[in-house]
Amino acid sequence: MEIKDLYQDLKNEQMVEFIARVRSNRDGKKVSFLVLSDGTTIHDVQVVYKADLKNYHDVSRVRVGSILAVEGVMELTPTRDQPFEIKATNIEILDEAIPDYPLQKKEHSLEFLREIAQLRARTKTFNAIFRIRSLAAFAIHKFFQQENFVYVNTPIITSNDAEGAGEEFGVVTYDQNHKPLITDFFNKKASLTVSGQLNAEAFAQAFKKVYTFGPTFRAESSFTSRHASEFWMIEPEVAFNDLSANIDLIERMLKFVFNDVLINGLAELTFLATVNEPGLVEKIQTLSTSKYVINTYEEVIEILSQAVAEKKVNFENNKISFGLDLGTEHERYLCEVVNQCPTFVINYPKEIKAFYMKLNSDQKTVGAVDLLVPGIGELVGGSQREDDYEQLLNRCEALKINPTDLSWYLDLRRFGYYKSSGFGLGFERLVMYLTGTSNIRDVLPFPRTPKNLLF
Repeated sequence: MEIKDLYQDLKNEQMVEFIARVRSNRDGKKVSFLVLSDGTTIHDVQVVYKADLKNYHDVSRVRVGSILAVEGVMELTPTRDQPFEIKATNIEILDEAIPDYPLQKKEHSLEFLREIAQLRARTKTFNAIFRIRSLAAFAIHKFFQQENFVYVNTPIITSNDAEGAGEEFGVVTYDQNHKPLITDFFNKKASLTVSGQLNAEAFAQAFKKVYTFGPTFRAESSFTSRHASEFWMIEPEVAFNDLSANIDLIERMLKFVFNDVLINGLAELTFLATVNEPGLVEKIQTLSTSKYVINTYEEVIEILSQAVAEKKVNFENNKISFGLDLGTEHERYLCEVVNQCPTFVINYPKEIKAFYMKLNSDQKTVGAVDLLVPGIGELVGGSQREDDYEQLLNRCEALKINPTDLSWYLDLRRFGYYKSSGFGLGFERLVMYLTGTSNIRDVLPFPRTPKNLLF
């Protein structure tokens, strides 16, 4: 039996047995108390045991982190914080933790817990965070499967830099002495993927609706709380979709995920609201029902310029003009102060966006879209893809991207191609938002960041 089962089958005086880990052990004069968890629910179980227990002396000294097998009688306690407790009839010590087990019954800083990432999921906070991560991942798959999308596994090792930023991890092979081999394994440049989008576009032309959900990598020497070297991305791609349909898909997907997590992870969200972000549940409820608004990039520049001119706000970067790559401070002001709701910003200047985005008729903007949400700014980025072969070729040349390296991708436009749109959602950023977590290192099970490759 699991502890989750106990909470779902509350029967007074029923006999139960389960295996769990000790969170605390309090030895009293007449009655002693164990608090146990087996990880199947955010809730703990209190076990009451007395001196008539055959191995009372050993159990009373069992340490935090130890594993016990418990048999006992459930006693309902409706007037207390917990709905029941277990009166032990037998307790077997299966394994004892050492005296300096790191997770003692006290407050531990997040920094300390990052140093013991192999253990931190045993804490209630991280147990809740990683359960929400699991629920959100499953909700994403549910949404796309219900919408008849095909799940595509795009390459992790690639020769394409989809974003053109040059922040790639190179792939090399080593000899038995761990020295790089002179001969390149693939006979060309190879790197870890920064995006599966280009490959997803190819499959969208076959299946119409596809999505990727997998690891991506950025060799960016950033030490901020929002950047990691290895993270997961959700990247749907839909053939024949324009930017408007893409925006609708983003909104429907997010609202589905928010609602699903509210239904299946409410206990975890409620707990995280007490330790991470007050009002967390209400925030997600609002995002799951509110109407998202749309602003063009030019409208945003006008709004920000006017706010600065009227001294309503003082940005770190007050130089607001067309061509500005919006910073988090600008994004948050727009969706938190001006619109007070999630906001889509569309039609960005072509100079600040990727080569594959559809050039608009004004010849200066592209069919790009970012979704900004209160609290963090950008959550989703997407676009309608350039469908004109010559235009795409010109963009590659303008950005000094070798067309030969992307010949297979460009040729898609020559083999029957009518529109395509998609977006990328950084999964960890979504999990941060769902859990009220302020640092990306705390939503990754074993974070990979610059100068850090533990575990």
